[in-house]
Amino acid sequence: MRRNPFMVDSCCRKGSRNALQELYNPTQMELSGAAVHHQARRDQVMDACRIYSASSRKRRVLTPGDLKHLVVDEDHELIYCYVPKVACTNWKRVMMVLTGRGKYSDPMDIPSNEAHIPTNLKTLNQYSIAEINHRLKNYLKFLFVREPFERLVSAYRNKFTLKYNSSFHKRFGTRIVRRYRKNATQEALLNGADVKFKEFTEYLVDPATQRDGPLNEHWQTVYQLCHPCHIHYDLVGKYETLEEDANYVLGLVGVSDSLHFPSYAKSTRTTDAMTAHFFSNISTQEQTQLYQLYKLDFLMFNYSTPSYLRLD
Repeated sequence: MRRNPFMVDSCCRKGSRNALQELYNPTQMELSGAAVHHQARRDQVMDACRIYSASSRKRRVLTPGDLKHLVVDEDHELIYCYVPKVACTNWKRVMMVLTGRGKYSDPMDIPSNEAHIPTNLKTLNQYSIAEINHRLKNYLKFLFVREPFERLVSAYRNKFTLKYNSSFHKRFGTRIVRRYRKNATQEALLNGADVKFKEFTEYLVDPATQRDGPLNEHWQTVYQLCHPCHIHYDLVGKYETLEEDANYVLGLVGVSDSLHFPSYAKSTRTTDAMTAHFFSNISTQEQTQLYQLYKLDFLMFNYSTPSYLRLD
């Protein structure tokens, strides 16, 4: 693969412009407790990247194709890397309001299926390398993360336990049942609609799955979706402090008077206790393998190793 220089030129160079310093009054930022908080999160990511880089022999250079999760708002010079199962539907709605030039005013007026139509938002991979360079260097870049195993269980519950997600049942469920269920019924082999969490985790840690290609975005690691060791994000928001962090972002780009992040009061959301219950039926070996798979996300975003885990 031909070496693509744009990531080194615009992200990793020490002299690249920091959008927070450039766009906002440094004195105000220094006085802001939130700014200090977000700086600590950025430092955590950088420290984890340094440790990973020192221990890894892999030297990977990104290509424009790696940037398909980075949504661009030209009017507000904003880049958002979306991570499925981390309020990305509402964030896409907000980005549609920001980029719509008056077409939308309330994010919740936008149907959820419309928020996921690819043509409704422009992503960074659609630009030339020179344009990518410019935007990575000058725009405010942010992402939102979530406790990795809560996000994993949330993805499982959404994609494998709800009847309307038949496309996931057909695409992934049938393959999982065929590989990991002994004496599977013909109906299960045909529809893949009743995948157990243990079967799903067997699929994730199976080397054959890695050979099949990248994981689906709903259970792919944040490290692989957003490339935080290559792209310097100005803000790392967390699902656990979603509204506070989201409205802080909107305040930084100067739209907090007219636009607020949708309130989130979903009673069916995946909790830590629920995640612990799902993991209780997973073997110690598979728990260890799963932790290794998502370890960088735990380290980069300062999530503690779950107390319910039994690790080898």
